[in-house]
Amino acid sequence: MVRSQHPMDMTIGKFASAGGVGVETVRFYQRKGLLKTPKRLEGGRRYGTEDLRRLQFIRQAQTAGFTLEEIRELLELDAGDDRERAREAAKARLIALETRIAQLNRTRDALQRLVAECSSGKSGPCPILQSFGL
Repeated sequence: MVRSQHPMDMTIGKFASAGGVGVETVRFYQRKGLLKTPKRLEGGRRYGTEDLRRLQFIRQAQTAGFTLEEIRELLELDAGDDRERAREAAKARLIALETRIAQLNRTRDALQRLVAECSSGKSGPCPILQSFGL
């Protein structure tokens, strides 16, 4: 096997870069127990494709709004193959996201109304400033 194809070939810097995070983020995830700290090989720690898959999962789950504790639970469920609990966790996150989206839509609509009410040519205080308590 060519050295560059070795499954445990990435230094922490290359690993972090491949995962789109900084080295300190990798170390943070290790301290939180989300990523394993590999044993030293050839003078340094080496990360492989499975480590990268896990790091990418963590990042995607964070983007979806999961907390680190929820991500830890999902990773444990993955190891135990508990599809029911994984689906329930994802459904709960989906409901929370839909609620947040609805809140943001209401906020956007209210702000659009305020912008229209504060259009140029009208006199008096701008309702945008009044709505924020100024």
